Amino acid sequence: MAPAMALQVSLSPAELSYLRATLSQTPPIRLDHTKGPRDFRSMRAEFDVLPGANGSARIALEDGLEALVGVKAEVQRSQWQPAPGQQEKALSVAAGDVNMAEADGEDDARTKGHNTWIELSIDVPGFRDDDPLPVFLASMLHETLVADGQLKDKLYINRRFHWKLYIDVLLSPPLSYPLALLSMATHLALLTTRLPALKSEKDEDPLFDDDWAASLPLYPNSGRDGRAVVDKPPVIVVALAVGDNIIFDPCKEELAVADAVLAVACTSSSSSSKGVQIVGMRTIDPPSHLTPPGIPNSMNSATGGTAPASSADALTQRELLASSGVWTPPRGGMKRALLGQVSKMVSEDGGIGEEVITALESIELG
Repeated sequence: MAPAMALQVSLSPAELSYLRATLSQTPPIRLDHTKGPRDFRSMRAEFDVLPGANGSARIALEDGLEALVGVKAEVQRSQWQPAPGQQEKALSVAAGDVNMAEADGEDDARTKGHNTWIELSIDVPGFRDDDPLPVFLASMLHETLVADGQLKDKLYINRRFHWKLYIDVLLSPPLSYPLALLSMATHLALLTTRLPALKSEKDEDPLFDDDWAASLPLYPNSGRDGRAVVDKPPVIVVALAVGDNIIFDPCKEELAVADAVLAVACTSSSSSSKGVQIVGMRTIDPPSHLTPPGIPNSMNSATGGTAPASSADALTQRELLASSGVWTPPRGGMKRALLGQVSKMVSEDGGIGEEVITALESIELG
């Protein structure tokens, strides 16, 4: 995990062992004992905080971590590329065998957008733009936004022009793992993004309505026929596994004892028969792998034990004492059964993904 250095905690092996023991209980006892394994930390959300942007949002967690997202849109000329099977038709049009008006009317209803039409950058005070933390987070967010293919197709104007979205994120120095916070702030900013209404037709040069009151939302709540539209931007949910327990929205100290960490990208879609549709999933190397191990009394010469003669001997003794309660950094990844359980908890009706998306939609947008 690229941002592991920013998530290191100053906990002794005894404290790590105690924290893991509490999270491994049934039910688990979290660091904030008032929250269950499915509960999220409280946050404060605002929208339209940047008057010069097409859309903006700000979300602050209770621990002080904040994210400010601004979305700007710009019209750019598209680089024409024939779709598969369309090159012969283009040559026929150039030769005059096909009526140009008829060719203009044949608009490819399939995938129109390109991933390059969305540009995302993250600025973290104290970090360079090419540092692993902002680069890794920006790559994860961009990968999530283009995963379902909806956003890039919304930027299509005609075969000659398209919208280019610039998503700029300002993140306060990370006090916990910020990926879920950045995803929710970007989700809310895209929900508030509005684009000028188009007045031109077909492949003409774009002409827009000057009245901002007539602008159209990038993600409308209803279609032209008045029916509700459920398509929304993807959002990332972070979960960790400690033993057989799964905990969502972990804090920095809980990540320090995690066996595995999973980032699940989901979105509400009309094409899904479940509560939400999972569009991406990625395991993240937890910072617990970098924590120092504890030294059991049997290996400590100061307490009457015998120090291991070699590193191989030390590793063997640690494996035999893995269940003794002495802290040992976890090894390996997440089991398939846990992966399936996390996927079910996120995608089922009334699951974690639906709760997060519904909570963001409940914010009264202007």
